[in-house]
Amino acid sequence: MKPLILASASTRRHELLSRLGIDFEVRPAAIDESPQPGESAEALATRLALAKARAVNESHPGCRVLGADTVVAREETILDKPADAEQARRRLAALSGREHRVVTALALVEGEEVAQALVVTRLWFRTLDAEEIALYANRPEPLDAAGAYAVQGGAAAFVSRLSGSYTNVVGLPLAAVESLLHRARAGA
Repeated sequence: MKPLILASASTRRHELLSRLGIDFEVRPAAIDESPQPGESAEALATRLALAKARAVNESHPGCRVLGADTVVAREETILDKPADAEQARRRLAALSGREHRVVTALALVEGEEVAQALVVTRLWFRTLDAEEIALYANRPEPLDAAGAYAVQGGAAAFVSRLSGSYTNVVGLPLAAVESLLHRARAGA
């Protein structure tokens, strides 16, 4: 089996992938992650996951490279990582009492072979008052997360309903990753 490389600097992805009990290295990809005009959350995540995997694969031939990208969107609005507490507050207010989706695209690249998956999880936040939004927005936690929240942290209390993969919302949909790796092993 060829070595596996995770093309991500995310500590959450590293921790989640470790749960599968497989050996891997971490090699973050340096790519431009800016969305294209009119690009949907699904298209953005898919494009970035593949770009990350291909960038790392170029410098590590003979390895399998797993790229992943997660995008949070409410309707067609992409809610990226906030730059400061005020942006976090605005993002959380936009999610309060509403449904949104967390989209993660995966790309497993080995030479010219590419296997991809797209996982979408829908979440509903309960209605949040201005005080709890401000308290959470002023913590460091929302500044390191798309959508301005970490479901595995303090924002767990905001989620009234979740439909889909919980690990997707944390940063890496493990069932989809295992499926991609299993298909790669079966094809080897």
